[in-house]
Amino acid sequence: MTAKAPRLFDVSRPVLIAVAALLAILIALPMGWLIVTSFSTKDGQATLGNFVTLFTDPSFLDPLLATLLLSVSVSVICCAVAAPMGWLVARTDMPLSRTVRTLVMASLVTPPFVGAVAWEMLAAPNSGLLNQLWRLITGAPDDEALFDIYTFEGLIFAIACYTFPYVFILVANALDRMPGELEDASSMLGARTWATARRITVPLALPTLLAGALVAFLQTLNQFGSPAILAIPAGFHTLTTKIWSLFQFPPKPELASAAALPLLVLTVALLRAQSLVLGRRGYAVLGGKYGAPRLIRLGPWRWPAVGLALFVLSLPLFLPYAALLNTAFSKVSSQLITPQTFTLHNVVFTFGELSSTLPALQNTFVLATATATVGGLLALLIAYIVARRAVVGHRVLAFLATAPLAIPGIVLGVGLFLAYTRPPLTLYGTLWILLIAFVTIELPAAYQQLGSAFHSVHPELEEAGRMLGATRLRTLKDITAPLLRSAAIATWCFVFVGVIRELSAAVILFTSETKVLSVLIFDLKESGDVGAIAVLSLTMVILTTVVIVIANRIGGSVRLTSRVAG
Repeated sequence: MTAKAPRLFDVSRPVLIAVAALLAILIALPMGWLIVTSFSTKDGQATLGNFVTLFTDPSFLDPLLATLLLSVSVSVICCAVAAPMGWLVARTDMPLSRTVRTLVMASLVTPPFVGAVAWEMLAAPNSGLLNQLWRLITGAPDDEALFDIYTFEGLIFAIACYTFPYVFILVANALDRMPGELEDASSMLGARTWATARRITVPLALPTLLAGALVAFLQTLNQFGSPAILAIPAGFHTLTTKIWSLFQFPPKPELASAAALPLLVLTVALLRAQSLVLGRRGYAVLGGKYGAPRLIRLGPWRWPAVGLALFVLSLPLFLPYAALLNTAFSKVSSQLITPQTFTLHNVVFTFGELSSTLPALQNTFVLATATATVGGLLALLIAYIVARRAVVGHRVLAFLATAPLAIPGIVLGVGLFLAYTRPPLTLYGTLWILLIAFVTIELPAAYQQLGSAFHSVHPELEEAGRMLGATRLRTLKDITAPLLRSAAIATWCFVFVGVIRELSAAVILFTSETKVLSVLIFDLKESGDVGAIAVLSLTMVILTTVVIVIANRIGGSVRLTSRVAG
């Protein structure tokens, strides 16, 4: 009788448990310090005074009220613009509907703070290109302006330009999936087109529109870049810019923590409300498959509808990019470019003379690559644990993996600052703290994409490997991961793009040695180097576009809307 060979120790379970513990630390540590600090004085004594100050001091109360008014206004405008556009694209015979859809998706490539910079070049009261063109045409005096982007209304407009696409996508997709039999039945009973739309189409699409309004509200609530660029010069703060200002000298982290908590609570509540609204949305046709909806003929209004859609898209796309190109290649940024004023000086200055450009690009690429790799691997392991129920408490792990969706970037930045500026891990001033921030921010989107991909791989393939003696990690490496190659590449590219665009957390955590591209653009805004800002903004957009195209070619569609971000 031969003795059995000793069974090697299976490291799969300890590794998976370590992943779960790491994830808990990533989320719990910064949020724990945020809560503790918000209820503490500078000396570490327990107090409620920070919240009393927050809700009674006008310097804190005014930004809170301004943020709520801003978020409501943007939500209303986005719904008013996106709903008709979604209906035109999905339910009518409007020409170029596919082109309009593509352009709406393309507008999502532009980081909102870059869009705010571009609109500053277009609509600044003195130097704005649109105001100068208006003065040239009308002969108006130099002290008059048609547009002023440095107002509360200007901020609403700038944010709405880059928020309405999220609402449009939700509404258009819902209208695409809506069963056509209900509208056909209404028409057969004698209802006219507009009566059918009012009684059938609108009520069915209303829950999705409400969810879109919540998305727009949430996007605006957590946004830092656009308010920092437009609101601060206008003389007012939003809640996110006020939190950022509390880290300027002298820093007041206890007040910043107290201001961040309401933002966190409101974000969690809105995400829960959005989940409930979308969870109740639905319709069913009994007796078989439903047919595609019948397109409504616009007749002579077909081309005016195209013109309206293209005009709306000119606001986030055509006009801003024209302004960035004009500023990047013009000797005088406030004048329209001509063959005589065309120059490459701004490009040469940005990449050859500006000392912070190359380090910022290097930091951005290092962090984007590391975040995409580490975050993608972590998301893959978490998705595997949850999909295959490999560890006790896998549902808690799934909750933790999606929890950062409820943490605004500026709030996470505050929490990480508090957690890693003290022993035992003093990481502030290094790229490590930015890496932790970016991994935490991008983890939910990566997990959701890979979690969906796991449903396409049947567990029996892994079970066969386990029966042949392979460990869980071995089956994941040799069997499952190769089958998820396309999804993994798309996820890697998605995270890479997200890091390039991220500003809200980075602006709290950077130092002079750890600047990234987004922070460099923000810093140059304060120094007024508009030519370099335009060049770097175009560079960011080009990098983002190239990566997205590669992801779509190799790994399938990259879902830009999978994270509700700021």
